[in-house]
Amino acid sequence: MTEQSPSDLSNDAHWQTWCEWASEAGVAIPEGGDFEEARAPVWEASEYVAVSAARHPDEFEELAASGDLARSYAPGDLDQRLRRLLAEVADEPALHKALRLFRRREMVRIIWRDIAGTAPLAETLEDLSELADVCISQPLDLLYDWTCAEIGTPRDAEGRAQRLVVLGMGKLGARELNLSSDIDLIFAFAQSGEVEGGPRALSNQQFFVRLGQRLVQALANKTVDGFVFRVDTRLRPFGDVGPLAMSFQAMEDYYQSQAREWERYAMIKARPIAGDADDVASLMDMLRPFVFRRYLDFGAFESLRALKQMIAKELHRRGMDANIKLGQGGIREIEFIGQAFQLVRGGRDADLQIRPIREVLALLGERALLPEDAVTKLDAAYCFLRLVENRLQAHRDKQTHLLPSDDLGRLRLARSMGFADWAGFNSRLESHRQFVQAQFDDVFAAPAAEGESGETGLTAVWQGEHSIDYDHGQLEGVGFEDPAAVRTRIEQFRDATARKGLSSRGRERLGQLMPQVLRIVAGSEHPDLALERVLRVLEAVARRTAYLAMLIEHPVILSHLARLASMSPWFTDHIGRHPLLLDELIDPRRLYAPLRREDLEAELDALLAHIDAEDLEQQMERLHQFAQGNMLRVAAADLTEVIPLMVVSDYLTEIAEVAVGRVLQLAFDHLIARHGRPTSILGADTGFLVLGYGKLGGIELGYGSDLDLVFLHGSESITAMTEGPKDISNEQLYARLGQRIIHMMTTQTASGTLYEVDMRLRPDGNKGMLVRSLRSFAAYQETDAWTWEHQALVRARPIAGDPALFGPFAEIRRRVLCRERDPEQLRVQVRDMRYKMRASLDKTRDGRFDLKQGVGGIADIEFMVQYAVLRWAAVHPELTDWTDNVRLLETLARLDLLPGKAAEDLTDAYKALRAAYHRSALQEQPKTIPVDQLAPERERVESLWRALMEDA
Repeated sequence: MTEQSPSDLSNDAHWQTWCEWASEAGVAIPEGGDFEEARAPVWEASEYVAVSAARHPDEFEELAASGDLARSYAPGDLDQRLRRLLAEVADEPALHKALRLFRRREMVRIIWRDIAGTAPLAETLEDLSELADVCISQPLDLLYDWTCAEIGTPRDAEGRAQRLVVLGMGKLGARELNLSSDIDLIFAFAQSGEVEGGPRALSNQQFFVRLGQRLVQALANKTVDGFVFRVDTRLRPFGDVGPLAMSFQAMEDYYQSQAREWERYAMIKARPIAGDADDVASLMDMLRPFVFRRYLDFGAFESLRALKQMIAKELHRRGMDANIKLGQGGIREIEFIGQAFQLVRGGRDADLQIRPIREVLALLGERALLPEDAVTKLDAAYCFLRLVENRLQAHRDKQTHLLPSDDLGRLRLARSMGFADWAGFNSRLESHRQFVQAQFDDVFAAPAAEGESGETGLTAVWQGEHSIDYDHGQLEGVGFEDPAAVRTRIEQFRDATARKGLSSRGRERLGQLMPQVLRIVAGSEHPDLALERVLRVLEAVARRTAYLAMLIEHPVILSHLARLASMSPWFTDHIGRHPLLLDELIDPRRLYAPLRREDLEAELDALLAHIDAEDLEQQMERLHQFAQGNMLRVAAADLTEVIPLMVVSDYLTEIAEVAVGRVLQLAFDHLIARHGRPTSILGADTGFLVLGYGKLGGIELGYGSDLDLVFLHGSESITAMTEGPKDISNEQLYARLGQRIIHMMTTQTASGTLYEVDMRLRPDGNKGMLVRSLRSFAAYQETDAWTWEHQALVRARPIAGDPALFGPFAEIRRRVLCRERDPEQLRVQVRDMRYKMRASLDKTRDGRFDLKQGVGGIADIEFMVQYAVLRWAAVHPELTDWTDNVRLLETLARLDLLPGKAAEDLTDAYKALRAAYHRSALQEQPKTIPVDQLAPERERVESLWRALMEDA
């Protein structure tokens, strides 16, 4: 084999041809080290550029003299250049010629800058994509006018002239176009109708098909001047057999009922290139739900895995394993990795609804969906492979992705990539491809096949293929305690799912999943109990095959589900009602690490970022997802004792506060958009305050707790009006604001309700106004409120709203709580209210003690604390600093206001009773315990009650 040298690649003959022309034409040959330093590698790497310069020397001379080879284009440069060129074009032959000359000039420039290294990859891809965009949109405008003049104007039902909407797909859609690439286009129009003003009757579809054909010809027909872009329109509905242009309605019908899974993948990159702005927005809104499902669609992994296997098989059959786009470790595998996550999660995380793959990868790193190191290496591999792709295609302006097999071609490619020889280049290339393939295999690893995890016997149990004794033996062997009962439950579940009418895909996935379920659940702490609870979840999601795919793809979800199910029914019941929460089980770093306020705010920002301000339904859905997902994380960390019990309520309270604060802001923004901002208010923000009472105010929220709320506003004048065009009084605005907040909090949606809200603690209870002014609230508390309302005020605090109102409320609260009171009268009033409450609410009976309302229970402690605050706050105003019982008891102890160890004993009893109450909530049991449990603590509380509230 003859060894090749760089001189074999030089294309010097073409350069000499140009130099001879320049000499004859009296044109100066460019001088300077920069030009020659760039020209030599360009001529070596791109025969296309060398031949173009030799054949069209005047064009290259103009390009070199213009300085365009040495500079980056500014935004809009290409558009302006082509617009000037087409200004005098009057017919299609002239249009075709102008486009081809324009394309040739700009391709030479782009290839020169790419090979010379003066343009980074991002600039090259952007320039190519912009070149395609302007070569589509500007000719389309001319062709539209010419077609209308010839055959009439297409109009909708209202008589509005319609334009063609052009979607760029693939790399063009993502603005990642490569040298010598096809451009994938889809044509659409808004409405069916008739063409007006033409010589004969035509439908709008006929018009737009004709227009589309003319555009394709303008771009793709080969003439003596070459072509502009090869055009592929096969990604349209029905492919080659479908009409070239379709109405939006026809497209929607197709994508809803007949589209295949790979078309979802393709549509991720769809980008409007031309068309009326309103029509474009309407089309993209229609397509979005087809591409990005509201639920987590893990079936995408299965579909893309199958598509990649099909591509690999076909490449191998055709002997094209060296394909850097479609082969192993190639560009397509990187794209599949990013787009799989987009398909799965894009419906819930709108930030992922982006087109450029490098931006997708970076976002996956930020979201911790891929390791940062993997993202860095995938990005480096992508850039390297795209440069290789461009170098391959720059050689002869040929669409190829195959590595050369001849020595000269290999040397040319290696040198164009900055390597001295093929060996050095190939080593780097293989390193990148091996990493990409390993990462792809990791992301798309197929779930373990039957038998690989010892599940053959459990598969038989699920399918009911063997005898009862066989099934019992298999179930007992893996760890179930009562195999007969478990077998019966499996039969019930199998029959129930059969009656649900699952699709063939659903039955297949369930058959694949159930042996895993049985094996994983059998290894949990209480397998029989866990199986019952896990099956409830599966019954809830069985018909949604995407969830079955999710569980198959991520067995770790089953592991966490089984573990937590064995600890609490709350967990699985919650997921059964809200299956989207299964996503929370994928990453244990998130699952067992509940968020604090700053991170909660950031997560909610991300969830709501792309929701339209007027889309109340989606705002509520995202708020529900936020609250439910974060409560689930708290429960997981609680059950596994990752966080101590006494801080569980802190987490749950912060979730509620963040949710209420965001509901307030969304509701306020909605109202001021219509009525303007309120005037003459205390505060510079909303002038609105949300108070939390009870458990919310006391930072003692539990799972499923109602929110006791009171609404106040800071309007200082009863006649003040809003400042908008549809002005209303401040009072009306705040009343509507309160109503909208309650509506958003309590309305049942597909995701349930956000929180149940109790407003009965507001002044005058259910008979009172929904929202009161701060001044009115103060007057009520000082003159009309009952003692029990002042008890409630002990636990009241601002949880959301205008910060300027926090201080004035605190002053009112302190003033009311620090009032001088008659100790005996106060004691009688508090005691009598407690007895009245106990008489109606205490569920102590049949050997069970009511943790909250029973004698010596939680409510007795709360009433004693409230009594103590109201009795001594006049002398010790620091008793108004806190709203939670534990810190109030600490303050009472520090001030030595309770006898002996009373405060310490009450604190210990309160924590013990709350722990039991809390556990009952997670077990979804009545909030009672056997009467012999916590007896010493209850007796101490009862003794202190008698001493403080009865014998004093």
